[in-house]
Amino acid sequence: MSTYKKLLNNSIIFAIGNLGTKFIVFFLVPIYTYYLSTAEYGQVDLLTTTLSLMLPLINLSIFDAVFRFVMDLKYDKHQILLNALIITVIGFLLLVTIYPILSFLLPIENNIIIFYLIILFQSINASLSQYIRAIGEVKLFALNGMLNALLMLILNIVFLVNFGLGLAGYLYAFLIANIICCLFLYIFSEVKKVLVWRNRYKLNVKLIREMLVYSTPLIPNTLMWWIMALSDRFVITIFLGLGANGIYAVANKIPNLLNIANTIFFQAWQMTAVEEADSKKKDIIFSKVFEVFSVMMLLVASLLILNVKIIINLLASADFFLAWKYVPFLILGTVFSSFAGFLGTNYIATKKTRGVFKTSLIGGVINVVLNFSLIPFIGINGASISTMVSFFLIWIIRIKDTKKFVSIKINMKNMVMTLSLIFIQILILYLEVKLSYIYQLIVFAAILAVNYKTIQLALGVTGRIVFKKYRVLSKSS
Repeated sequence: MSTYKKLLNNSIIFAIGNLGTKFIVFFLVPIYTYYLSTAEYGQVDLLTTTLSLMLPLINLSIFDAVFRFVMDLKYDKHQILLNALIITVIGFLLLVTIYPILSFLLPIENNIIIFYLIILFQSINASLSQYIRAIGEVKLFALNGMLNALLMLILNIVFLVNFGLGLAGYLYAFLIANIICCLFLYIFSEVKKVLVWRNRYKLNVKLIREMLVYSTPLIPNTLMWWIMALSDRFVITIFLGLGANGIYAVANKIPNLLNIANTIFFQAWQMTAVEEADSKKKDIIFSKVFEVFSVMMLLVASLLILNVKIIINLLASADFFLAWKYVPFLILGTVFSSFAGFLGTNYIATKKTRGVFKTSLIGGVINVVLNFSLIPFIGINGASISTMVSFFLIWIIRIKDTKKFVSIKINMKNMVMTLSLIFIQILILYLEVKLSYIYQLIVFAAILAVNYKTIQLALGVTGRIVFKKYRVLSKSS
């Protein structure tokens, strides 16, 4: 129960931070869609996805090693952070050498220097954030995320709405937000101790080697996930144009609502998975947590599909309304991605990160092949379907591959029934029959009935934890 209690408490903290952050981020979508054309928004989406690739490449995914190694008490946590920052700076300087190539390839006109600075400060922010999360400052970690989102909102209003700077305004907002967040973490966390006493901690080659052995397999893994994300965009742009990519970008915002729940959980679960890696009861813990997690993800997915048209209406201008057609399979792709990610924590906890790359490689190849096979013939939904299929296959492969670390029991009967009901819900949505919303509500009720016992289990465990906490507070008062 103490394990579940800590997981729940951390999840609540991350929930507060992430819900606030995502709430602010979704305020940005109407600003982007009203003050940027579909082509400009397509450029923004391409740049954001490209940034997600450049980040692990320039620093060898060292920020992932910061989180895992700081949680391992046999290492000096200050040395870990300092050496990670050194690797980040070296990687940035190497990136400068390919300046002519990037300035030619990226569609950002005269803003390449701003793009470079964004990469540098986002990399530093990533390492600092993982450090404070690993040392248990989860409240500060969550607050940093909220601050970043709030700054993005304010600065985008200034640069896009007031000054009408378009793409350049977006980049300025991105850069300034990351600089301020780095300063925030320096001032309000123990990070300043590392930098103040930097002469005490010299470059530790042995430690860096260990960290890179852990983190470098995550680079090709990140590359595969980037290929899966960016290949959609590039193939859509090639065959259908930037406008279609802008619509697809808006469609991807709805699954991001599901990613809120996923991100909240994983920020807490990664910590628990590392702490329980050597536990004799880890099979039971992992199985119970996955049962509850998977059901919650599927329920949220069903609710989003049920209300997808309403959300699109609220989220974007009329020019982007057709994006609803491409959302359902993207939502299922996010579900399968979260399932695969859950199993992927086993690689992180045991430091066997090569398995992460091996399984992602298969999914990445399948995704690219399906994109070129489906998009030219069925349009934007070809990208949605390829995303769903590739993540599903990664999950299935990891079920078998991670059994050597932990044996997770999955209620396949309920899983298959729930997924079948969601596909029925999607079919009703596409047919656009009369009273389709009512029919979808009935399907959602059926999903609740199928997973009643798991929902009851989750509520029961949560209730006992909350009740015990209430009794402790009552006695102390």
